[in-house]
Amino acid sequence: MVQSQSLSTLTICGSVEVYSSWRNRLNSWKSSSLIGDRCVSCRFLRGSSSLRSHWKSIKQRNLLRVEARWPFQGSDQGLDPISERSESANEDILIFFFQLDLATRVQYALNLEQYDIAQQLREKLTEVEEEAIRLQEGKRGSSSKSEAQDKGISIIRLRADLQNAIDSEDYGLAAKLRDDISKLEAESLAVSAKALAFENAEYAFRLGQKLRHKSFGYRAVVCGMDPVCCESSSWMEAAEVEKLPRGSNQPFYQVLVDVRSHPDLLVAYVPEDNLLAPEKADKERFDHPYISFLFYGADTAGDFIPIQQLREKYNKPRHEVPFDSQDED
Repeated sequence: MVQSQSLSTLTICGSVEVYSSWRNRLNSWKSSSLIGDRCVSCRFLRGSSSLRSHWKSIKQRNLLRVEARWPFQGSDQGLDPISERSESANEDILIFFFQLDLATRVQYALNLEQYDIAQQLREKLTEVEEEAIRLQEGKRGSSSKSEAQDKGISIIRLRADLQNAIDSEDYGLAAKLRDDISKLEAESLAVSAKALAFENAEYAFRLGQKLRHKSFGYRAVVCGMDPVCCESSSWMEAAEVEKLPRGSNQPFYQVLVDVRSHPDLLVAYVPEDNLLAPEKADKERFDHPYISFLFYGADTAGDFIPIQQLREKYNKPRHEVPFDSQDED
């Protein structure tokens, strides 16, 4: 199965180009003897020709399997599944893998009582975690909240300057300060609204849940979520997000796509409007190289159980499958 592949296989599936900076960092760590050839992240970034050939053969086999097509393949706008491909979502997942791998390396060094190496690896892990936090805060509104506070302080100072300008009868400066205050108030309102959206977000779907795309028909598993679209304006334009019933102001999900239904689409960024939960439990096989690293396995309903670190990343509780007495019969 695809999900049994090693982490190094992930390079073959994803876009390595978006990760050149992280590749350089890990290569420098390896050269410092902190990370050897057995390091999963280094092998993950380097890849190999044999793995590329293996992944190519998997794709070819899967292409042969996908004969029956979803009756609503495509959409009225003429889009295809690739329009929802997201390199930033894939990058977010890969950084998460690096964190997991480095944390494992730290524990391995501690188990061998290699405390100096463990300390140095921990420093590298901290660097990756800080970068991940920075990206997450910029994306999810935490930085927006602090930015709104900074703008609020600036507004208070400008109002004091405005009062001084009025007292000094410097009406030209007062008019300028009044315009600056109005601009800052509008900006503060916008960033506050974004931060509030993240804090009060409500999602129809959960981590690990199996879904189906309404238009393209492929099966998918949720591995991340945002309360609003956090992609670039160019991505939203290409994906025609403004034509959706709720536009960009709705939850968007990072989903893993079953490689048997769409071998060329690894990670998609899909609006809630375009996803559909199955009416019956989906217990069919689901193939994806990320599955075994993000989930413990499947529950009795067929959905996947996210690992603890993934739940903590999105501050989500573990989902408990409702007990059904008929299961015992």
